Amino acid sequence: SCLCGSAPCLLCGCCPSAKNSTISRLLFTFFLFLGTLVSVIMIIPGVEKELHKLPGFCEGSGSVLGVQAHVSCGSFLGHKAVYRMGFAMAAFFCLFALLMVCVRSSKDPRAAVQNGFWFFKFLVLVGITVGAFYIPDGTFTSVWFYFGVVGSFLFILIQLVLLIDFAHSWSQVWLRKASESNAKGWYAALCTVTFVFYAASITAVALLYVYYTKPQGCTEGKALISINLLLCLIISVVSILPKIQEAQPHSGLLQASLITLYTIYITWAALANVPTQSCNPTLLVRNSTSTTTAAEPLTTWWDAPSIVGLIIFVLCTLFISIRSSDHAQVNKLMLTEEGGPRAVPGDVAEPGPHRAYDNEQDGVSYNYTFFHLCLLLASLYIMMTLTNWYRPDESLQVLRSPWTAVWVKICSSWAGLLLYLWTLVAPLVLPDRDFS
Repeated sequence: SCLCGSAPCLLCGCCPSAKNSTISRLLFTFFLFLGTLVSVIMIIPGVEKELHKLPGFCEGSGSVLGVQAHVSCGSFLGHKAVYRMGFAMAAFFCLFALLMVCVRSSKDPRAAVQNGFWFFKFLVLVGITVGAFYIPDGTFTSVWFYFGVVGSFLFILIQLVLLIDFAHSWSQVWLRKASESNAKGWYAALCTVTFVFYAASITAVALLYVYYTKPQGCTEGKALISINLLLCLIISVVSILPKIQEAQPHSGLLQASLITLYTIYITWAALANVPTQSCNPTLLVRNSTSTTTAAEPLTTWWDAPSIVGLIIFVLCTLFISIRSSDHAQVNKLMLTEEGGPRAVPGDVAEPGPHRAYDNEQDGVSYNYTFFHLCLLLASLYIMMTLTNWYRPDESLQVLRSPWTAVWVKICSSWAGLLLYLWTLVAPLVLPDRDFS
């Protein structure tokens, strides 16, 4: 009965008492991670070769890929499986996003669906997943690719918002401890971390020039690296300008160094999708016989940018699930309550066995619909990450990386830099608003 019950019943007796809202978010995030784990398993080469045993999964693949029926579809099965798993997770969270529209408190009957019936939710997810594997090929792969591109772009922006908030909170905490204890150790730690971030960024830029550009050619790569390096230099200078420091005393190089490092990572991920072998040593082109041409050396399907992206995805998704920001503006943007859920009479853990307690009787602590939309975008992002943003080319016979992936990632890095720049200059541009 506990598997069908609410979060209080699911909370283990050895765990500390926790808010009902937090437990529910963590359980939904667990569903997302479970789907991600299944996707990772399906794209492992050994497992991928066995997917053709699924009834009806390999038959008809030739029609989607534009190749003859006698050509093996084995090298595309992992790609197809991840797309269908991504579709299932996106549909699952989209369903709950629609069901939870305008839920204001736990007194709404739909709040019980949000915070309970976990076994049935699991069955729903399994049912959608099984159904997704029977989606006719047709144009599904090519159309769903663009859904993934748009969703991934939006999730990267959410990651940037969380990163900027984390950087500001980090700096404020360390500066406050330094001023309260009057210890120079905190200032030294602040300077050390900032130096490490900038050193890592400079090293990464040098490696990008070495491995992703050539003395002759690779003009696009040189331009993208140079532009992002210049933009990072600009935001670093702006962050320490006297007027900016006066308006935001907590702004500084720590935040700028962290944003710079993340921007260089996005640039690296974009260059890893450049569809030119001479300018991209990690490029992998897969044809329907699961071999590469003689002129294209065999490379691993999983590359380093994808692994780093998976780690960042896990951290940001957990960040969304368990934390409310200390900054009112971020809470308004992420639709969460300032400083966490509202304190109401009875909103305390009861003595006795450890359990989850209802902290949303007078108002929800986060927007249910927006939370599910974030997980929907996260499922699309992880789908694109696991497939390296690859799709069948124009001939529909080769799985390769398109320029679309490059420009989406680069544009997201520019949007992130502009967003961070806005957090610096907003108090000067809008002096009547409270940005504390």
